[in-house]
Amino acid sequence: MIEISSDQLEIWFNSFIWPLTRILGLIAVAPVFGHRAIPRRIKIGLGVFITLLVAPTLENIPPISPSSLSGIFILIEQFIIGLAMGLTIQMVFASIDLAGNLISMTMGLGFASFFDVQTQATTQVISQVLIIIMTMVYLSLNLHLVLLSTLVESFVRLPVSTSLLNQPDTWMQIMHAASIIFSSGVQLALPIIAALLVTNLALGILTRAAPQLNLFGIGFPLTLIIGLLMLFIIMPYLSVPIQSVLERAVQRTALGW
Repeated sequence: MIEISSDQLEIWFNSFIWPLTRILGLIAVAPVFGHRAIPRRIKIGLGVFITLLVAPTLENIPPISPSSLSGIFILIEQFIIGLAMGLTIQMVFASIDLAGNLISMTMGLGFASFFDVQTQATTQVISQVLIIIMTMVYLSLNLHLVLLSTLVESFVRLPVSTSLLNQPDTWMQIMHAASIIFSSGVQLALPIIAALLVTNLALGILTRAAPQLNLFGIGFPLTLIIGLLMLFIIMPYLSVPIQSVLERAVQRTALGW
């Protein structure tokens, strides 16, 4: 007859709860996995399924009760690791949202906004279009699977312990990853912003030369048309820089953790 002791049950529970916390931290914020349209039961079920595959391969699990003070610190640590990995990729999507906002405000489409269920805030139409394109590139390159593979490898690079909270370099990695939002966002929006800047300068010179012209009557339609035309021109080439930014973010996640 098979007998299972309480110590064995505690070891099994610890081997399950530590990786589950890290995996659920990533699923909560990672693109596609953390979307609000996905029910929470499916997210939790996916996390449990991945944990059942990962838990038997883990070694050197600390024999600490999750209800103890040290166990609570380990739970917080594992959740922070998963959260930081998911936020690194989510920041890339935030950079696309920033690029769309810059384009919309420059071409005069700032009023064309609607409520976004994912961010629980108003978003620009162009931002939503760019995010849809980025999501398609993200899925077509199977980067969501690469992210899960990186998550599994993180248990080897950073085993379950209480060492993360004592490493200041980890927080610097997170802060450095936040720079992706501004640098990538401005770079992606730069061609359209430059074209609209030239257009506004030309309108300013034209208004100076002919003050009787109605600037608001011709300026708004002109900037709108040029902005849409530039967006139509660069759209076929937009997947290449988006792919580069996504792959760089996934690589940073793999190397940083």
